[in-house]
Amino acid sequence: MPAVPDPSDRSTDLPPGGPGLPPGGPGLPHTIPDLLAATAARCPERPVLRLDGQVLSFADLEARSARTAHWLAGLGVEPGDRVAVLLPNVPEFAVLYYGILRAGAVVVPMNPLLKTREIEHCLADAGAAVLLAWHAGAEHAVEGARRTGTRLVAVEPAALAATLADQPAGPPRTGRRGAADTAVILYTSGTTGAPKGAELTHRNIVCNVRAGVRVLGLVEGDVIFGGLPLFHSFGQVIGLNCAVSVGACVTLVPRFDPLAALSVIQRDRVSVFLGVPTMYTLMLTHPQRAGYDVSSLRVCLGGGAPMPPEVLRGFEADFGCVVLEGYGLSESSPLACANRSDRERVAGTIGIPIEGVRMRIVDESGAEVPDGTVGEVVIQGHNVMKGYWRRPDTTARTVRDGWLYTGDLGTRDERGDFRIVDRRKDLIIRGGFNVYPREVEDVLYEHPAVAEATVIGVPHPVHGQEVAAAVVLREGASATPEEIRGFVRERVAPYKYPRLVWTVDALPKGPTGKILKREVVVPEGS
Repeated sequence: MPAVPDPSDRSTDLPPGGPGLPPGGPGLPHTIPDLLAATAARCPERPVLRLDGQVLSFADLEARSARTAHWLAGLGVEPGDRVAVLLPNVPEFAVLYYGILRAGAVVVPMNPLLKTREIEHCLADAGAAVLLAWHAGAEHAVEGARRTGTRLVAVEPAALAATLADQPAGPPRTGRRGAADTAVILYTSGTTGAPKGAELTHRNIVCNVRAGVRVLGLVEGDVIFGGLPLFHSFGQVIGLNCAVSVGACVTLVPRFDPLAALSVIQRDRVSVFLGVPTMYTLMLTHPQRAGYDVSSLRVCLGGGAPMPPEVLRGFEADFGCVVLEGYGLSESSPLACANRSDRERVAGTIGIPIEGVRMRIVDESGAEVPDGTVGEVVIQGHNVMKGYWRRPDTTARTVRDGWLYTGDLGTRDERGDFRIVDRRKDLIIRGGFNVYPREVEDVLYEHPAVAEATVIGVPHPVHGQEVAAAVVLREGASATPEEIRGFVRERVAPYKYPRLVWTVDALPKGPTGKILKREVVVPEGS
């Protein structure tokens, strides 16, 4: 039964249209390929993708995606089939992505750094008909496809261009899908077991694009930094698809590096930056930062993990732009909540839900808790996934009565702003007291010698868990673990400060640059 709307909710239904998007009515795009077709008709010669000197226009992308659809049909791909894509951030990703969707198939994006057994799992679980894998370093893709009996096609730019040139340029006769059909299956990181495929529909993504455009104020001609992986929901939906919907350009960066990022911002006059906190930290603290002109930046959106307030404030001051914090997950398409540039922002908060989405903070029974009380973040709206692919039991545990239970702990204040405290699984319970790693990490980032930090719980015979911190020092800075521990001890309650502190050269990170707590190695004897 649908939930009864709560008049106290601080969100609204998503109105039709928006900046850079067609108004409501019969012409409103309903599927992801419709977004591309509409913009290609409006501004065909405008660039949509750039990779160094290589530039692809909207007309190019539209034509090549149509040819891709014909090519895939010739390979035997039928509407509803799953087609896996294992590519880095290159223009060919977008060509294949929109071509698969135009063929009526489902895109299964995969991290090109996956190893054989991980590729095998995703291919087998999705029942992929074809795997399109980047030609360089494809040995794991070859073996994964062999084990599952999946047809493998190596993607090499010149060969793909020649293949597509032989295909018809007109729209495919079959393959048209509806808004409720599955468009993409995104495999989660698998922190709680084998990766699960989150099914996102065309409507999920199109509505998220419309909301993302509003949050960022995107307009035709904007240049978006494309350093987030396109196989990931953040880079794919809020980067690529939002750009396609308004006539903006994504300047691609296959592998993030702070100096390369600063160079691209200067060279291409990037106006919109999308990134995870690590990216902001590395650019802000880089010793050569002052040598680059970043005056083109207008607005940035941070996601993937909470951004330390010191980093946010420092970035805004140094780069002269607005930094918005957003929140979401693959299962929410991904954007669910974000700050707004036209609304007072408080560092450390994630603002209010996007249009058409409701969020609540609930206790273990699912009852909403008072403002200021920590509870689980739950989400309801057009962005909630269709479900986990072929996992009805897991879906039923995660989506209850239309509400997506995120597993994240948060609060809501009297203004309606939400704040993420931590992942429920990252919560540290020391001697019966709850310690939220995010709170301790924010203090660590205030230390002038600390560039990056992460806080984890380690087993303790008396307290159950002990608070521990791994720290990366700024280049040229020095501080002992004892000094850092004392710094935090002066600023938090006695049960919160980390008794164990050690320095490392680097912290383990995932494909988006998000710190992976589960891979942090505690020094022996600690």
